[in-house]
Amino acid sequence: MASRTSTLRFFSLLISSFAIVQMAMAGDPDIISDFLLPANGTVDANFFTYTGFRVLIGGYPPSAFKVLKATLAEFPALNGQSVSYAVLEFPSGTTNPPHTHPRSAELLFLIDGTLEVGFIDTKNNLFTQTLQAGDLFVFPKGLVHFQYNADAQNPALAVSAFGSANAGTVSLPNTLFTTGIEDNVLAISFKTDVATIQKLKAGLASKP
Repeated sequence: MASRTSTLRFFSLLISSFAIVQMAMAGDPDIISDFLLPANGTVDANFFTYTGFRVLIGGYPPSAFKVLKATLAEFPALNGQSVSYAVLEFPSGTTNPPHTHPRSAELLFLIDGTLEVGFIDTKNNLFTQTLQAGDLFVFPKGLVHFQYNADAQNPALAVSAFGSANAGTVSLPNTLFTTGIEDNVLAISFKTDVATIQKLKAGLASKP
């Protein structure tokens, strides 16, 4: 627990430096005011404060892969500011399945543990790396990428910064197998049979 607390303190120090980097990488439209007002038109310091990450302090690692987000949806003050965050918690042997972020690159900082990461470019080249605590890795905007904690004993903790208040996430397994695409289309595309596609769909549907 002491190790987890110390790494979370280190994570909090990194937040401020990441914010500076991400402002330089901003991908959202520029605004012509200091900030965008909420619907009621009034703000105080509470509007610019997000407390959703407090659950990390002194908490226990989850039993399954978990993402905590601070995006436009959770933190409305980010509207127009071209920055957002996600904290990624990986129990041993878990993965963040292949996905894309259509509106931003992702800059991942590994706080604790190890991660196998990778992305595929538009020429179908695969770039992979084994990250150690303290490493940074960038996933270019819009490209398919993944993270995997291959350590059978220890969890991993990472924070990702985005140059958009709403980077978006397109999960390949969910997009392909839970959105109603016809079984025959998928079977032909993956050069397999309908029965295999139905098994994949059933497996995803049974997960919480």
